[in-house]
Amino acid sequence: MAGAGAEKAAGGAVVRLDGRSLTRADVLAVARGARVELDAAQLRAVQRTADFLVEQVRRQEPLYGVSTGFGSNADRLLGAHRLRGDAEGDPSLNEELQENLITSHAVCVGEPFPEEVVRAMLVIRINTLMKGHSGVRASTLEAYAAMLNAGVVPVVPKLGSVGASGDLAPLSHLAIVLLGKGEAFYRGERLPGGEALARAGLAPIRLSYKEGLALNNGTAQMLATAVLAAGRLSKLIELAEHCAAMSLEAFAGRLRAFDEHVHALRPHPGQVASAARLRELLAGSTLADIPYHLVPRAKPWLPGSWPNAALAAFRFDIGWDWVPADQRHGRERFYERFRPFRGGKKHQPQDSYSLRCVPQVHGAVRDAIAQLERVIDIELNAVTDNPLLFPDLPGARHVEEQVVSAGHFHGMPIALAMSYVKAAIPVLAAISERRLAKLVDPATNDGLPAFLVGNEDGTDSGCMIVQYTAAAIVNDLASRAHPATVFSVPTSANAEDHVSMGANEGRHVLDMTQDLARVLALELMTAAQALDFRRDTINAARRLAREADLGTFAAKIGNAPPDPHPLRPRFLAECDALRAELASAPEFGPGPAIAALHAAFRRRVAFIDRDRALDRDVAEAVRFVEDWIAGS
Repeated sequence: MAGAGAEKAAGGAVVRLDGRSLTRADVLAVARGARVELDAAQLRAVQRTADFLVEQVRRQEPLYGVSTGFGSNADRLLGAHRLRGDAEGDPSLNEELQENLITSHAVCVGEPFPEEVVRAMLVIRINTLMKGHSGVRASTLEAYAAMLNAGVVPVVPKLGSVGASGDLAPLSHLAIVLLGKGEAFYRGERLPGGEALARAGLAPIRLSYKEGLALNNGTAQMLATAVLAAGRLSKLIELAEHCAAMSLEAFAGRLRAFDEHVHALRPHPGQVASAARLRELLAGSTLADIPYHLVPRAKPWLPGSWPNAALAAFRFDIGWDWVPADQRHGRERFYERFRPFRGGKKHQPQDSYSLRCVPQVHGAVRDAIAQLERVIDIELNAVTDNPLLFPDLPGARHVEEQVVSAGHFHGMPIALAMSYVKAAIPVLAAISERRLAKLVDPATNDGLPAFLVGNEDGTDSGCMIVQYTAAAIVNDLASRAHPATVFSVPTSANAEDHVSMGANEGRHVLDMTQDLARVLALELMTAAQALDFRRDTINAARRLAREADLGTFAAKIGNAPPDPHPLRPRFLAECDALRAELASAPEFGPGPAIAALHAAFRRRVAFIDRDRALDRDVAEAVRFVEDWIAGS
C-alpha cells in the first residue's frame, strides 16, 4: 500500500508530492496507477525560485545552463540575438536552449521500458523538482502531474543513460512529450507525443529558464528501477525463506542452528531476522528434528510391497536397515537415545550448508537489500539536478553563492548500492538451486526417491531436468552480476570524465529479479514434491505400525538375522519398539505456515505421480510466484 504521502480519493489512491515525504511505497503505488497531487504551499516555494531565476536573467548574470551552453559548451555565453538574425516568431535563445536540450538529448535506443517504470520515473522527477531548488515554474510541474494523471506514458527506450549527468537521455524522452514531441503510450496505443496529449485533453508547453536542464538532469531512471527492484526483492527474500523452510521440512532437517541465542553471538541484522523468520515458519513442524530412526527410506513400489489393498495405494515402498549389536560398539550412548535402525535420515548432527547456513546467506542478502532501501529513501527526496538555486540563502552577498554548480546528478550512491544487490541476487539463486539439487539427488536427499518420482518401471525422469533449468539460470545470473559501476566511459568531450553507469546497473538488477523468481519457483515446485514424499513415507510407516502385525512390519527392515538365529529375538523386540513408537506418534507433517503454502501451491500445480509434460507445471509455478509477490 502507499506510504505516508498517500491518501484515498474518489477514483483511487492519491499521492501528495511536497519534495520531502515521498516513500518507496508511494512510488510503487503511482507506478501501478495511483494519481498525484502537488502540495499547494510547496508549489509557492517552487514558483519563488523560478521568479528568482527570472530576476537574475534580467540582471544579465552569467548562469550555467541558463545563459551558457551545457556540458563542454559551458564556456559559451548566449547572446541577445542569433548570429544569423532573428526571424519573426522565433523563440528567444533562452527558450531555444532549453528546448534544444530536450530534443537533442532524447536519443535512447532499444525496447521501451514498461509503463510502471516510466510512471515511477515521472513521480520521482516531479517530487525532486518540488523541492524548489531547480528553477522550474509551478505551471510546468502542474503540466507534468496532469500528464501523469491522464495516463500519458512517454516512450522511454531502455538504453542511453550513463548515470551522470544523471539520466539525461531517458529523462529527455520523458520531457519531450510535454513539448508535444516524441512518442507516448495512451490507453494502450503508441502515438506521437502531441497526439497523445491531445487525446488526453492536454496541451504542450514552452520551456522557460533552466527548465530543460531541470527536467532531464537527475537520477530518476536509475532510482525508479531501484525502487521497483527493491520492492520485488523484499518479497523475493521472504519467498526464499518460505522455500528454504519447505525444503528443510522435506529433508526432516534440524532446527537448532536457527536458535535465537546462537545468532546473538553474530548479530548481523539480516542474519538475525532470517533466523527468526525460519523459526516462525517452522514452528509446529513434526518433521523437523524428527528422530533419525523414525524416518524410513523410500524404495520403489512393487506389487508385493504392502500387505493389503488399502496400503498398496501408496506410490512407493519403505524400509530400514537394522544395526546389529556388534556394530554398535563406541556408539552406545547414541543408541540409548535412538533405536538401532538406519532409514532415510543420515545419522549426523548437522545439515549441509544450503540448509544450516540459510540465516547467514539469506541474511547477508537481506542486508544488501536494506542498504539499497536506505539509499533509495534518501534519494527519493533529494535534489539531483544542476545548478542548485538558493534564493533565500542567509547572508548571501552575490548570485554565485545562490546559484551553485555541484554534482548531485552523479548516480554513484544508487549505482554502488545496486552493485551490492546485483552480486547478492545470484548468491540467493545459487543456494536455492543447491537445495533443489540435494532434493533430487538420491545420494544427498536422505532417503527420498531419485529425482522425486516413484519410477517403479524405470521409465520416469521426474524432476531431473528441473534442476538443469535452475542451474542454467544461476549460471546466467552469475555471468550478469559484473558491476557496471566499475567501468566508467567518459562523455561530453571528457567534461563528464567519470560517470556511474547506474542506469545500466538498475536495469540489470530489475531484470535479474525476474530470473531469481524463476529459480525460487523451481525450488518451490521441487520442495513441494519432496515434502509430499517425506510426509507420506513417514505416515505410511506410522500406518503400517498401527495396522500390521509384527512380522509384516519387520519385513520392511533389512539386515535382519534369519529365523532361527540367536539374535532373532533381540531383533524382533527392537522392531516391536520401533513399531510401538511409530504407532503412538501423532500424524507427521509440516508446521502450519509451510502447510498453508504447500496447499496453496498444490491447488495450482499437482503432484508428479509419473512423467508428464512439465512445461505447463513450470510455467504455473512461475505464475504462482509472481502472484505471491504481487499479493504478499
